[in-house]
Amino acid sequence: MDNLTKNVLVLAYLGDSIYEFHIRNYLIQKNIGNVKDLQQQAVQYVSAKAQCSFLKSMMEENFLKEDEINVVMRARNHKVSHKPKSTDIVTYKYATGLEALIGYLYLEKKEKRILEIMNYVIGE
Repeated sequence: MDNLTKNVLVLAYLGDSIYEFHIRNYLIQKNIGNVKDLQQQAVQYVSAKAQCSFLKSMMEENFLKEDEINVVMRARNHKVSHKPKSTDIVTYKYATGLEALIGYLYLEKKEKRILEIMNYVIGE
């Protein structure tokens, strides 16, 4: 099975950890030394609402490539088997799309593209 057809929830599972690692690393590099402050800052990037916003912005600006859009759309259209705890279903699906994209890019060994996306997210 190639990475483009891999289960999108598996891609999102992997992508979630990679995305959060990049955000945490970024915040630590900003010399935020208090864990409570780090967590409060991280929520601005890792919440479903924030991830949804970043992904929609990337799509509106045609920032994503065709294969990336395919992964996002597959994740966004995937049937959800549970009700998200902290957000509506549409927001949750977009957030899952972004996480699946990061997981896909990681498995494709496209670390440079992950960095481009993460720089977009953090505004650099």
